[in-house]
Amino acid sequence: MANHTLEGKRVEAIPRQPVSHRALIGAVEGTLADFLAVQIAALDTVDPALGGFARTARDLVMAGGKRIRPTFAYWGWRGVVGTAEPVEAVLPALGALELMHTFALVHDDVMDRSATRRGRPTAHRLFATQHGDQFGDSAAILVGDLCLVWADQLLARTVAPPAVLVEVRTHYDRMRIEAIAGQYLDVLGEADPASWSVERALLVARHKTASYTVQWPLAYGLALACPGRTDLDEAYQIYGLAVGEAFQLRDDLLGVYGDPAVTGKPAGDDLRTGKPTTLLLMARQMATEAQLDELAAAGVARQAEIIAATGAPARVEEMIRERVREGVAAITDAPVRADARTALIELAAAASHRPA
Repeated sequence: MANHTLEGKRVEAIPRQPVSHRALIGAVEGTLADFLAVQIAALDTVDPALGGFARTARDLVMAGGKRIRPTFAYWGWRGVVGTAEPVEAVLPALGALELMHTFALVHDDVMDRSATRRGRPTAHRLFATQHGDQFGDSAAILVGDLCLVWADQLLARTVAPPAVLVEVRTHYDRMRIEAIAGQYLDVLGEADPASWSVERALLVARHKTASYTVQWPLAYGLALACPGRTDLDEAYQIYGLAVGEAFQLRDDLLGVYGDPAVTGKPAGDDLRTGKPTTLLLMARQMATEAQLDELAAAGVARQAEIIAATGAPARVEEMIRERVREGVAAITDAPVRADARTALIELAAAASHRPA
């Protein structure tokens, strides 16, 4: 279950000034690997079982992923500071976002009863092989909790003036609250889908995904660089919400039509659970009476065919394009460094037109 080769070793040497996506990811993962090795060693001294538990948490954190949140935070920061500014001081803040993300993923997988994540068994499934499903759920919840505590600890290692750290923490806390609020609305939507609407599904997308994937990581990065930059903050907010919603709308499409070999998750999970996504609600709005009747009774594969026949996927694709255009327009006119502007425009396209 655990991969011991990561302990005490950087995934990649941290460069002084990451200039490529690969170098940035290597720097963040190196920071995480070093931090987690120390945490595992401390728990090992208490009880070997705790060390094994912590290694499983570590493996979940380090199991790939797009590292999109620290990437947006980095460019939010780099959009203000000069190219000569070393990144080492802010790497703990960037890494903390990945620990927070793992917390959210692990808890989300328990709530959704998901079997796989990133092509591997989810945390609750891993632990269930030891002592059954109840133990699996309980241990996975504790893994998520541990990752959230670790995120706080790593964030506290950020080197910055106290006033900057206070501002960064304010953004971090809001990010966490909005993610939890969005997750609650998501759960509520599954429990009461009849009361849901496209507008409410987009509200969930804004809080569950857009705010903690793009919007607040950008603002968090800006706070690391220069708290109080209201002119750039407004542009980041517009860009963040638009691109973050596009990211979630792409997720809705991938959840039905994505290739499991690429996404790392089974296709059709949203349909199987009846999650009221924007795609599904749009399809119901656009469907004929006959299509609505069949949707209610069909299996997952047939539901996907009916949704496609309504034209809803094409409409969601257009919604994605609209949001990307809005985000790009906001950043094009923003008082941001040229390299950051270019990177954010490229990230808008990559986040919204990805295969996984």
